[in-house]
Amino acid sequence: MTSAIKIILVEDEEYNLRLLEEMIKKVRPGWEVLKTFESVKGTVKWLRENSPPDLLFMDIQLADGLCFSVFDQVDVKSMVIFTTAYDNYALRAFKVNSIDYLLKPFKEKDLETAVEKFESFRFLSGREVTIHDYSEIIESIRRGEKKYRKRFLVSRGAGFYSLISDDVAYFFSESRITTAVTFRKQNHIVDFSLEVLEEELDPDIFFRANRKLIVNINSVERVDNYFRGKLKIRLNPPFHDEVAVSRLKAMDFKKWLGK
Repeated sequence: MTSAIKIILVEDEEYNLRLLEEMIKKVRPGWEVLKTFESVKGTVKWLRENSPPDLLFMDIQLADGLCFSVFDQVDVKSMVIFTTAYDNYALRAFKVNSIDYLLKPFKEKDLETAVEKFESFRFLSGREVTIHDYSEIIESIRRGEKKYRKRFLVSRGAGFYSLISDDVAYFFSESRITTAVTFRKQNHIVDFSLEVLEEELDPDIFFRANRKLIVNINSVERVDNYFRGKLKIRLNPPFHDEVAVSRLKAMDFKKWLGK
């Protein structure tokens, strides 16, 4: 029998702490809450003196400062789901780097999604995976930098593996399903809409060609003028349908290719 997932909750608001604890018990009744803390100081002391938990839920703004101070004082060997009341664009970096976050007020659906993501990475390819180098992500949030998605978690058989963004020639959407097609002509379903991908992918590398496609610049093999000011593009590997860029997007597409 596998041991229960052990977690710690770091939250300085009593109401949010109790709400989060109750929601976790509801979605994962087998998980064990080891401790709860409201400060950087208490969290650091416990982590220094005890074996690391499997997962930390950590509020960004704590009673005695930002939670990032914890990482400055102790080597955090647990995965972390951050919580915050502020929907700042920079927070997208948490998801981009395979670390999730929850916005307050907490919603059970969002918690379930974050928990499933943790479980997927923990048992990636049948072996435990622990992410414990948060330095890059913490610095990007402190500086307010925007980070772009570098990889995706995709299924393969009974397991999962990481798909590198730069290996994707294009993403297309049909019947509300988004598929990533790699340069090796492999297809993978990804759990993101094209609208979300457009925000999370590096715009120097990827361009939203039309309603159905986001293309990697390295997949564009040929561009031809088309009727009514449109552009017709040929992709490698080939797409199964005609690919056209609208007249309104044609100028931006040319600029993107020429960067």
